[in-house]
Amino acid sequence: MAERATQVIGESGAFLDALERASRAAALDRPVLVIGERGTGKELVAERLHRLSPRWDQSLVVMNCAALPETLIEAELFGHEAGAFTGATKARVGRFEEADGGTLFLDELGTLSMGAQERLLRAVEYGEVTRIGSSRPIRVDVRIVAATNEHLPDKVDRHEFRADLLDRLSFEVVTLPPLRARRSDIVILADHFGRRMAAELHRDRWPGFAPEAQEALREYRWPGNVRELRNVVERAVYRWDYDGPIESIEFDPFQSPYRPGSAAASSPSPAPTNPSRTTPQVPPNDGDEVAACDVGPSDFKSRVALFEKELLSRALADNRFNQRATADALGLSYDQLRHALRRHDMIGATG
Repeated sequence: MAERATQVIGESGAFLDALERASRAAALDRPVLVIGERGTGKELVAERLHRLSPRWDQSLVVMNCAALPETLIEAELFGHEAGAFTGATKARVGRFEEADGGTLFLDELGTLSMGAQERLLRAVEYGEVTRIGSSRPIRVDVRIVAATNEHLPDKVDRHEFRADLLDRLSFEVVTLPPLRARRSDIVILADHFGRRMAAELHRDRWPGFAPEAQEALREYRWPGNVRELRNVVERAVYRWDYDGPIESIEFDPFQSPYRPGSAAASSPSPAPTNPSRTTPQVPPNDGDEVAACDVGPSDFKSRVALFEKELLSRALADNRFNQRATADALGLSYDQLRHALRRHDMIGATG
């Protein structure tokens, strides 16, 4: 596996505790299970476990168990002999043999079929694998690190994962906290990714993020965690063409008034269960955007724009000019609110 440019960055207590657990387990020649939501850095922790282990100078072999069809997973893990199945024109070593003396990282472990789990259990328990189409076992010396975003004990209860295999692989379990539980790390990570993107674009300097942008980054829920944060930051940096700090953050790149509608979106919306809590919506423009005209609006678009400006003014005042709270109250994203404020030249009025 090639060296990564990506670093493990963070200073929150929950994140440092997980790293400390991984670092202590690295020196022991035992299996480790890494658990976390998508984008939390499970593969980076697996690499850390390998680099800090006595096997650091041997191979770290990575296999994503979800990336292959079930019919090929066993052949990929254990290898096959020539003629073992249709298309097997020559013998091939499996990932276990490739990792002999080093570490095998099994990502998305929970997607393995029961048949593959049974063969994996034998490899873990006896330290030997048998290629498909062969009857001769091969001894291997492999340290296994596995990762999943699922709660495997639940899969055991549903008879979807072998309890004995889970017992063998969970000598130590490192659970990575989601980014929303690491709020003190969000701006640190954003600054790291932003500086790196600015350097990639050959920018002379890194302007940083404006306070309102930092607030938006901290308050977002980050369902895609660090991977999503990196995308959001890099997108914001390359789109920003001004000298000052970055103000505009777009969390959803698919957000557009012109995006194709879904079947659910085209069907009539159900009545709200609590009409008194209905969120007001800013009316959309069907054509070019129009700024509010304070004197005598006579056409339809000008009247709509004036209504929009008045609605924005009231919502800002009701929410003490907190833009994030105002956006939530109006059912808008932070970027949509900023765009509307700029359209009506109201940025200076928000405090």
